[in-house]
Amino acid sequence: MPKMKTHSGAKKRFKVTANGKVRGRHAFSSHILEKKTPKRKRGFRKPMKVSDHDVPRIKKMLGVGK
Repeated sequence: MPKMKTHSGAKKRFKVTANGKVRGRHAFSSHILEKKTPKRKRGFRKPMKVSDHDVPRIKKMLGVGK
């Protein structure tokens, strides 16, 4: 059986922490920024924890064990 390939798009967008949590970019952070408050935009800079529902799918794409 051939090995699974890592999903190139996911590899660029997500990181798995040492504890196995998945971190990604915030939504709503790339355009239409004028109407968003500075406080809200500063919050977008930090990586966010991905929803528990999406974690298994992302880990599968990254080839990381459960």
